[in-house]
Amino acid sequence: MTTMIIARDKEIQSLKEAYDSEYSQFVAVYGRRRVGKTFLIREAFNYKFTFEHSGLAGDNQSMELEHFVNSLKNSGYKKSCETPENWMQAFELLKDLIRSSKDKRKVIFIDELSWMDTDGSDLLIALEGFWNGWASARKDIVLVVCASATSWMINKIIHNIGGLYNRLNLQIYLEPFTLKECEEYLNAKKIVMSRQDILEGYMILGGIPYYWSFLKKEFSLSQNIDAMFFDGNAPLKNEFDYLYASLFKRPSQYISVVTALAKKKIGMTREELSKQTVLSNSGIMTTVLNDLENCGFIRSYTEYGKKKKGTVFQLIDNFTLFYFKFMENKPNDNHFWTNSLNTPGRNSWCGLAFERVCLQHIPQIKQKLGISGVLTETHSWRCNADLDNGIFGSQIDMLIVRRDRVINLCEMKYSELEYSVTKSYDMKLREKIHDFLTVTKSRYAIHLTIITTYGLKQNMYSGNIQSVVTADDLFQ
Repeated sequence: MTTMIIARDKEIQSLKEAYDSEYSQFVAVYGRRRVGKTFLIREAFNYKFTFEHSGLAGDNQSMELEHFVNSLKNSGYKKSCETPENWMQAFELLKDLIRSSKDKRKVIFIDELSWMDTDGSDLLIALEGFWNGWASARKDIVLVVCASATSWMINKIIHNIGGLYNRLNLQIYLEPFTLKECEEYLNAKKIVMSRQDILEGYMILGGIPYYWSFLKKEFSLSQNIDAMFFDGNAPLKNEFDYLYASLFKRPSQYISVVTALAKKKIGMTREELSKQTVLSNSGIMTTVLNDLENCGFIRSYTEYGKKKKGTVFQLIDNFTLFYFKFMENKPNDNHFWTNSLNTPGRNSWCGLAFERVCLQHIPQIKQKLGISGVLTETHSWRCNADLDNGIFGSQIDMLIVRRDRVINLCEMKYSELEYSVTKSYDMKLREKIHDFLTVTKSRYAIHLTIITTYGLKQNMYSGNIQSVVTADDLFQ
C-alpha cells in the first residue's frame, strides 16, 4: 500500500493499519463532496479491491440493485443470477463473491452508500446482517463505506442506534486542504503560483482538491478562474446546483437557507432564518442546519457571553460565497474575473472572503500567537449603540478567549500592501475595547491582534497592536 497522494499521511496510515490488522475491519470515510474521499481510498489500497461499487444518484431501488449486480460481475462474479429483489439478497451474492476470492485480504469498497438507501429500502438492515452476522466473524475482510452526504453517514452509520451501533473499527472525516496543503498540491503538479494567488484561489475554491485539479500551469490565476467558471464551456459553471442536488434529497430547502445566510455577513439565528426562508422554526429547520454544518457549508457559533439558544449560523463555504457574489446572475463575459480586477464588488468580496479563510485557519493563528497548547474558545461579539450610557456600538468578528485569562481581539484585514492603521481606525479599535469591557464586564486582558496579508506598516498608531499575523503565517 504505497501512494503519492498529497497531505493525507495520517489517513493513509490509518487505512494501512486497518488492512494489516489480524481481524476484519469496518471503516467509514466521510466528508463533503469533492474533497477527495474516493481518490484517497483507491490510492491507499493501490486500486486493488475484491469488490468495488458506487451507488447511483436517484431514488430507484431496482436500478440500484441491477447496478450492484453489474459491479459484482465486474469484480469477477461468475455465477449467473437475476437481479435481486432486495438488499438482503444482494449481500448474499456479495458473500458468494468473497467466498470464491483468492485474495488474502478481501477489501470491499462501497462508495456513495447513501445513494443506495432509497425510500423504503432495507439497505441498513442488510448491511447490518452482512457485517454483524457474517463478515465480522471472519478475519480477512476490510469493509470500507463512503458517502458525500456527510449527515447521512453521521446519522445512519457513525451514530447508528440500531444493529450497527459501535460497530465501526475506524472512521475518517476527510477535511478540506489547508493553505499549506494547497501549496503542496500545486508544487506536486509543478504549477508555479505566488502565495498571494494561492490565497485568492483559496478564497474562491476553499480547500477542495477537485476544484484545484482544474488549474492549468500555463494560465494565470485569473485566466484559470475564467476558464473554470465563466467561459462558455466552463466545467464548473453549474457546480452550485449540482453540488447541493447531489447531497440533499430536497435541495431547495438547503439552498433557501444558504441564500439567506449569504446576505448577512455575521450570520443569522434560527428565528431570523425562519422569517427569511420557507422553513418554519421546527424539526425540519434543525435537520437542514445540522446537515449543512456537517457538510461544512455553515458554522454555528455563540456570541461571547450568550448561551446556546442564541446560536448564530454563518455561511462559511468559500465556493458558495463566491457563487452568490459573482455567479448567481450569470455574467455574460468569458473573461469576467480578469475584467473585474479592482472593481468595488471584488474589493468588498476580498475582505469578506479573507475573513472566512482566517476562520478556517484558527490552529495556524494560534500557532503564530504561541498559544497552540492553550485551551481556547472562538466567539464573535456585537452590541448596539447606547450613547446615553457611553456605548458606541461595536462588532468584533473573532475573539479568541483563552484559558490563561487573555482575549485576543482579532481584526482581519485584507490588503495588497502592508496594512496601515489610521487615526480613525485607531479610535474605532479603542471604542471596540471600551464597548466590550463595559458591556461584558470581562476582567480578561485584551490583546489587540491584526490578521492581514502582508503585515503591519509601522506608524504612530501601530504600537497599540500587540500581535500581528500575516498570510504567510496561515500557510504554516
